[in-house]
Amino acid sequence: MKLRPLYDKVVVERFEEREERTPSGIIIPDTAREKPQLGKVIAVGPGKLLNNGEIKPLSVKEGDVVLFNKYAGNEVEIDGKKYLVMSEDEILAVVEDYQA
Repeated sequence: MKLRPLYDKVVVERFEEREERTPSGIIIPDTAREKPQLGKVIAVGPGKLLNNGEIKPLSVKEGDVVLFNKYAGNEVEIDGKKYLVMSEDEILAVVEDYQA
């Protein structure tokens, strides 16, 4: 199945959480960790619909690594993978030269 977002919507695949340890070596469980706020743009809509009927293209494109709000978007699961569908307005920044 493939998602095709409408208007100013963006589909983002959130990066995986890394195992966290305290300085003393205690592993922090998944339930106590915050979810990452970085992800890769998988699909973008055609653009934002303006009041005059024109469509303004989005600033992000497929493949961009983005930083987004902690509670941004709606989580959906397709074919066993989780994605976030959010408005472009919820994206805070595009991360240049991201190193995984």
